[in-house]
Amino acid sequence: MSPSASGRYTPKQIEKYRRQKYIAQLEKIGKNLFRMFRDEQSTAEKFLARFDELMTRLDALEKIRLESEYLRESEAHYRRLHRSLHESPFDDERLDGMRDSAMSELNRLQKMKNSSSYKKAKHRERERSDGWE
Repeated sequence: MSPSASGRYTPKQIEKYRRQKYIAQLEKIGKNLFRMFRDEQSTAEKFLARFDELMTRLDALEKIRLESEYLRESEAHYRRLHRSLHESPFDDERLDGMRDSAMSELNRLQKMKNSSSYKKAKHRERERSDGWE
């Protein structure tokens, strides 16, 4: 939203828009990491350039408070990974060595995201007490 357009929106709408942009960028980082780690042709140079670009875009957005455990964990993981890649030399050998562990961590985060989307607690409770035990 441009500053001139902000007069037409309520603070709540602006906050929601910023929140959606931030969360969408976190999701985009996760999807790109999955794709880059899975791609055997991915080089360390390309990987680092793309990851830096994605993190720069995230940092350019206004920081928001994340309610979801999945979103908090995702952001913390991406920032830790980004920091660790810049602490020591990053080459193709190091990229190949970290693929499995990075993929399992990304899968763990994905499971955390999906765990709440299958069945809400109110539906689970209804199933248990419907008299078919």
